[in-house]
Amino acid sequence: MPPIALPHDAKAGPTKSEVRAVVRSKLALEPDDHFAEVGSCTGAVTIEAAQRAGRVTALERKPERLETTEKNLAANEDAVRADVELRNAEAPEGLPDDADALFLGGSRNFEAVLDHAVETEIDRVVMNVSRLEVAGEATEAFRERDLLEEVIQFQVSHGYELAGATSFNSDNPVYMLVGSATPDDEDGDGGKTVAADGSGESRQ
Repeated sequence: MPPIALPHDAKAGPTKSEVRAVVRSKLALEPDDHFAEVGSCTGAVTIEAAQRAGRVTALERKPERLETTEKNLAANEDAVRADVELRNAEAPEGLPDDADALFLGGSRNFEAVLDHAVETEIDRVVMNVSRLEVAGEATEAFRERDLLEEVIQFQVSHGYELAGATSFNSDNPVYMLVGSATPDDEDGDGGKTVAADGSGESRQ
C-alpha cells in the first residue's frame, strides 16, 4: 500500500513509519477484525488499521487531537476500507467490548486498559512506550495479567549526507510490548507462549 498522508499536525508527532510497520506486523489485522486504539493523536495508526480491518474504534481524550485524527482520516478516505468510529473518550471507559486487536499509543491509564483487555479477551494487544521506567512498569503489568508474549526494543536511524559521505541521525528508542488475552488452547496448538526472556516458541 502507498504511504499514508498526514497533512495535519497534532503537536505530538505521529508514530514513526518504521515503528508502524512493526505494529502492523504484530497486530496482523484481518478484514473481519475489530481494531481498537487508545490515543489516536494524528491518526497514523488509525488510518493504517482502517486499510486492513473491518471496523476501527479510535479513542482520543483531547478534542483537538481527535479533530486532527478526523482531518487526516479524511485525507486518506480513498484508502480506507473499514467502518471507523472516532470517540472523544478516555480509556478504558470508551473502549468497545468486542475488539479483536488493541493498540495503546500512550501510557495513561494503561493498567486499567489492560484489565479491560483481559476482561473482554482481546486476542492481540500491542503497546508502545518511549520511557524506560514506564516500559518496566508496563512489562510487569503485562506479566501480572498473563498477557506477555514479547518485549521488543528497537531504534531507527536515518542517513543524511555529511561531507560527501553518509552519517546517521537516530530516533529515540521504542519499547514495544506484545501480548494476548485470549485463553490458551487446551491442546497447546496455536496457544500463547511467553518469549520475553528468549525462551519458548512464538505464537503461530
